[in-house]
Amino acid sequence: MATTASGSQQRAEERVQEPAREHDGSIGRLVSAVTSDAQSLVRKEVELAKAEMRQEATNAGKAAGMYGGAGFAGYMVALLLSLTAVFALAHVLDEVWAAMIVAGGWAVIGACLFLLARARMKRVHAKPDKTMQSLKENARWARHPSG
Repeated sequence: MATTASGSQQRAEERVQEPAREHDGSIGRLVSAVTSDAQSLVRKEVELAKAEMRQEATNAGKAAGMYGGAGFAGYMVALLLSLTAVFALAHVLDEVWAAMIVAGGWAVIGACLFLLARARMKRVHAKPDKTMQSLKENARWARHPSG
């Protein structure tokens, strides 16, 4: 009886091990399968990234359109408030002088914004210094990975 139990246990172990032998392949096939799977994974990740970027670009485009609409509305408010200021000053001064005062106020605001923008633009660097440094370090490491 003990012989029969150990014999059936041995046959069960062989059945469990047999599927593993069927899938055993050469190292070359295994490396090829892993490489193929990795390439497929990378392709799918790139496709996912592209789809996400398209969605984000669509959302950004819609937001930019809304910013444009808000800018136009702000422009209209500034125009109408300027006209209101001209008409209010026209009760105290001649209409021409009232219009000149409001236009002068806008000229001062425009000049201040221009000077601020020019100063800020001088601080903008077109070359991404940190990225360039990182790329140089990566290239150095690729040439000499040990040190």
